[in-house]
Amino acid sequence: MMKSPPRLLVVEDSMTMRAFMVAALESQGYEVKTAKSGFEALKVLAQDQFDLIVTDVNMPDINGLELVRFVREKSSRKQTPLIIVSTDGRDRDRERGLKLGANHYLTKPFTPEQLQEAVSNHLRLGTA
Repeated sequence: MMKSPPRLLVVEDSMTMRAFMVAALESQGYEVKTAKSGFEALKVLAQDQFDLIVTDVNMPDINGLELVRFVREKSSRKQTPLIIVSTDGRDRDRERGLKLGANHYLTKPFTPEQLQEAVSNHLRLGTA
């Protein structure tokens, strides 16, 4: 039986950025589902399991940091690797994201290769 590809959730309110990340990840053979906001991501997470979550920070309604906190507090998702992507590259922002439980913090703009490398590293290290 063939092992199914890792399932990723990309949470990003910018259509352009979302398309960029989906293209970069699908080219690596990952199955990618998207959400346009933290609120939408919570609805998707309630119905589906993912091997890794990539989330933007600055989004309407529930932001990426609140999403990270929620995922880390929900027992069934505690171990899911989380990557934050954000235009906020200051040390303070990075520390906050990592302290809340993100596994990786990628500052925009980034290359497809940087995203692919972060994802593959955390899938290898993580529970996937």
